Amino acid sequence: MRSDREQALEAEISRIRALGLNELRTLWHSIFHTPPPPPFTKDLMARFICWHIQEQGLGGLDHKTTRLLEGLARGDKPGPDRRLKVGTVLVREYQGERHTVTVVRDGYVWRDATYASLSTISRSITGTAWSGPRFFGVRAVGSRPVRGEHSKGLGDAGS
Repeated sequence: MRSDREQALEAEISRIRALGLNELRTLWHSIFHTPPPPPFTKDLMARFICWHIQEQGLGGLDHKTTRLLEGLARGDKPGPDRRLKVGTVLVREYQGERHTVTVVRDGYVWRDATYASLSTISRSITGTAWSGPRFFGVRAVGSRPVRGEHSKGLGDAGS
């Protein structure tokens, strides 16, 4: 069952969707204190106003999504989608030594220290600039293994 707040939001959205173009322009101006952009159609204005009302009523975007969108607006390319759940353990043997990394909320734990990136850890292990996800065999969601890479790990490359 929907809460009273959700029902009120749905009613307000229905009301906004039924407004005419001039009424939407007036509402836009009262909310944003500026006229709507000239190329905005009636539908786009209504959608934007409804999104704004939902944002005010239910909360905005989370920090991660906001950072992603800001980066895209700057022209950054989105990084590959690597969804490692908290608690995932990555194991890599390198030059005869086994390295274990645990995924935590704030990054990765290796040798009782937390790091923001796998690349920092792989650089510490190898002494060279390795791609951390590649070093630990982490692939983007939906990507295929690189030729010679096995599902059980990358082996002891670099020995």
